[in-house]
Amino acid sequence: MKVYIAGKITGHPSYKEEFAAAEDKLTKEGFTVLNPAFLPEGFEQTEYHHINRAMIDVCDAVYFLPSWVDSKGAHMEMGYAIGTDKVIMHAKKTGF
Repeated sequence: MKVYIAGKITGHPSYKEEFAAAEDKLTKEGFTVLNPAFLPEGFEQTEYHHINRAMIDVCDAVYFLPSWVDSKGAHMEMGYAIGTDKVIMHAKKTGF
């Protein structure tokens, strides 16, 4: 199963570590993971949203980190994932 990771990036100082830990966990569980935290810098916010929707399109599920509740972009991803019938997965608040 292919899984996209969703969570807060903008304004979250340790987002790369949080997303990397989630990617490691999911990979060890046998998932193929798309991690948007490692996209290059330099795009506009709307361009990132376009890229992220394309990443979600090729995945079976979206894995929401606890930080997603504080992210406007992740809320948009939740709506998109629901609208495209993706499996919704949630990380535990105490871990990834």
